Amino acid sequence: MSNPSVPVVTENAYLTLHYRLASMAGENIVSTFEEKPATLQFGQGQLAPFLEACLLGLEEGVHQTFELSPEKAFGPRNPELIQRISRATLEENSSMDEDYRVGDLVDFAAPGGGRFAGVLREIDEQGALFDFNHPLAGQTLKFEVKIIGIL
Repeated sequence: MSNPSVPVVTENAYLTLHYRLASMAGENIVSTFEEKPATLQFGQGQLAPFLEACLLGLEEGVHQTFELSPEKAFGPRNPELIQRISRATLEENSSMDEDYRVGDLVDFAAPGGGRFAGVLREIDEQGALFDFNHPLAGQTLKFEVKIIGIL
């Protein structure tokens, strides 16, 4: 049971915290623990919704680590998001002197005017194979958080 005099994270909270997102092997993806803590307004998109969901109800001063399955993080890998793009489409989305290499993240125009990106997996004279899955899709992750202050 929580102590009523200790603030807790709510959907409208303004927080100061340290956080770390890491692979299960412990490799940091992002971390504020070696820097200044982050200050953010809860619910404003500064953290992914699934990370914010972990914070709801935590008390000020709590230091906790969560293990997030792919389904609770960036989702499972979707084989349908691995697509072959024609050379013409690739050239429409490129600078004239672009020299793509396997592993490059390439930005494309979406039909509605937005942008989306894919990681280049293969390239040849006919086209290229891109993976449009989030780079962290399919991975179980660790999310460590230390709540420093809540307003």
